[in-house]
Amino acid sequence: MELTTRRSFLAQLSAAALAGGRRLWAWEPDALIYAGTYTDKGSTSQGIYAYRWDADSGTMTPLGLAARTVNPSFLALSPNRRQLYAVNQVDRYRGAKSGSVSSFAVDAVSGKLRRINVVSSGGASPCKIAADFTGKAAFVANFSGGSIASFRVFPGGALSEPVSRFRYSGHGVDPITQAGPHPHCTTVSPDNRYLLINDLGLDRISVYRMNPDTARLTPNVPPFYEAQPGGGPRSLAFHPSGRWAYSLNEMASTLDALAWDSERGSLTRFQNISTLPDGFTGVNTAATVAVVSDGRFLYASNRGDNSVAVFAISDHDGTLKAVQHVSCGGKTPRHFAVDPGNQWLVVANQDSSNVVVFARDARSGFLTPTGNQYPLGFPVCLVFR
Repeated sequence: MELTTRRSFLAQLSAAALAGGRRLWAWEPDALIYAGTYTDKGSTSQGIYAYRWDADSGTMTPLGLAARTVNPSFLALSPNRRQLYAVNQVDRYRGAKSGSVSSFAVDAVSGKLRRINVVSSGGASPCKIAADFTGKAAFVANFSGGSIASFRVFPGGALSEPVSRFRYSGHGVDPITQAGPHPHCTTVSPDNRYLLINDLGLDRISVYRMNPDTARLTPNVPPFYEAQPGGGPRSLAFHPSGRWAYSLNEMASTLDALAWDSERGSLTRFQNISTLPDGFTGVNTAATVAVVSDGRFLYASNRGDNSVAVFAISDHDGTLKAVQHVSCGGKTPRHFAVDPGNQWLVVANQDSSNVVVFARDARSGFLTPTGNQYPLGFPVCLVFR
């Protein structure tokens, strides 16, 4: 879908928000899934893999290697679905202490990806990448580099060198995990005006005002939300209403339910709730959070408990209530994705090297194993196209 004028963009964005805010296009029942992987760690993977997705049966047909590239851990699609962006999670790029970001053109028929260009990520070990809703800008968090960077997206999908770059300093209360800043996640606000950065090393979510035409970022006032000490905010998901956001704390295995003030660009916590089942006593780190497009349920993954937690969301005040914990069907559920039809949830189990499909009940939110699972070496991220 082409966005021609600011008025048409805002109208479409508003409609998308009412429908769930996930996509600005019609969903194709027989579509694609892309999987980012680790290609080191003794993995057999060689890059990004493609699958044909059947939304009627919840099955995936492997299409093989879509693009050979190093450690394409996190992926993001452009709003028009014509390009796919991948971070290359490495510590050295062209002799500098940095990772890189790759842009690919998508062949919707074959699933293959054609490399457009590769640029520096502006810091070591890039993690979560996001594109703004106009398709003109992209953003990356550099985990080991303690920095973030923004990029212009040129017509045709090529990425610029970093436009805005911010490096953080300081530490959290944990002397090992939080010895320095570790920005992990970039999230664009529903109105496309702000960029939010989850930093598990500093226990902060930094907020920037964003200019999508230039990709320039300006620190907001107030500049950040401060999480509970030692929580480790890792990832973030907005509610489709735009009223609330949910921050997943990796170290504490908790969720912060946050009121979002879109005028000030500020977050206020009104609930903190565990992602773990009652009685769990082992070691766990939380990984991924997502809100389904009807706004009724939230899902979060647990590495250690090896589960997906299901929460009902109050439509009155946005509070969360745990309703189910289900085994992820493997080990270390690094990431998962809910299909745009809200019928299925697909989990990438990193350390058991498999991708598992669950059926989703729209009324209860419950997940049921389908038995559909697929081998893949060290999967890290899944995106539906």
